Amino acid sequence: QVTVVESGGGSVQPGGFLRLSCLASGWTYRSYSMGWFRQAPGKEREGVAAIDSEGRAKYADFVEDRFTISQANAKNALTLELQMNNLKPEDTAIYYCAILAGLFLEPDAADYWGQGTQVTVSA
Repeated sequence: QVTVVESGGGSVQPGGFLRLSCLASGWTYRSYSMGWFRQAPGKEREGVAAIDSEGRAKYADFVEDRFTISQANAKNALTLELQMNNLKPEDTAIYYCAILAGLFLEPDAADYWGQGTQVTVSA
């Protein structure tokens, strides 16, 4: 059974930074893709960044080089992180970690979801 758990959300002022972490347990395959998604109130869930087991990464256009995704693989567990710098109020959302069917930023590509962690950016 695969479980996905995020941590690291919080509240920061504009221009601040946060680091999100994700632990996916129970994954037994050598290859994988994982990603971060977010959903703001009243908006659809959207992809933020994704990375695969080869280290290839892709980012949404709105990231604008502010975020960095990284991953590590241990026995039967995957870890994923998202370093977010120069945060803006429009980055406020619930951020979700997901295991993906491939290196995609579409929510439909997710096979497993975490429960989400809140990120709030305000003065």
